[in-house]
Amino acid sequence: MPVSAEPAEEAPQPAVLHRTTPDGVSWITLNRPEAMNAVTWEQRERIIALLADASADPAVRAVVLTATGRGFCAGADLRGAPAQTRERVPGDVARTIRLGAQRLIAAVLDCEKPVIAAVNGTAAGIGAHLAFACDLVLAADTATFIEVFVRRGLVPDGGGAYLLPRLVGPQRAKELMFFGNALTAADAERMGLVNRAVPADELAGLAAAWAGRLACGPTRAIALTKQLVNDSLTADRATAFAAEAAAQEINMTTRDANEGVASFVERRTPEYRGY
Repeated sequence: MPVSAEPAEEAPQPAVLHRTTPDGVSWITLNRPEAMNAVTWEQRERIIALLADASADPAVRAVVLTATGRGFCAGADLRGAPAQTRERVPGDVARTIRLGAQRLIAAVLDCEKPVIAAVNGTAAGIGAHLAFACDLVLAADTATFIEVFVRRGLVPDGGGAYLLPRLVGPQRAKELMFFGNALTAADAERMGLVNRAVPADELAGLAAAWAGRLACGPTRAIALTKQLVNDSLTADRATAFAAEAAAQEINMTTRDANEGVASFVERRTPEYRGY
């Protein structure tokens, strides 16, 4: 009598999905939907590594950061952190923040390729800051953003007090951080925290379309533009003007810059290659 085979167990899905499309877009997807994608130590390190890889890989021209399920990122999940081997002493918390949440946000800000956040659901705490650190933010109309720290009696970390005042001004930033109210995608768009709020079923398509446009662009020029804009928020005029001139000097050594000028003179569409 034949014995029926037991169904094979499916291999567990990785907590961070990654794929690079033929047009050079790196898709980084948080994949712990059962935990609303609260980010673990391992996920954080994986995202940081993938962003560093994107910077170094000429074949990658843009990055999309998104998530599965109903949550984009519900904050930090500390359960996966390395075990504490001794009693906590002064300096430990600051070191943890510096080497953890702040490294994650810095990895987005410092990535040499444009990063799009496709916010599919709740973005709370460090999850909200992860989205706000991206160069462009798209959100499903069902998404919410929550500065949850005050609800836990905590000071915002992960660059929140750096990012928010620069995006919406100090009064709005304090309102969000003092009260911890959930902010709808539509309100976030009105405040300038989100570039577009769209129906949930249109989010992935719009993210792909925007990333595709960036991937066809002059990659080094976009990287230098990103750096100039980010640095301008803390620079005086003389420093900003000097940085602008230096960036243009560097950019004019690229093939894409020369292609852009030539295509204008020749009245044709430029063909950028990313270098």
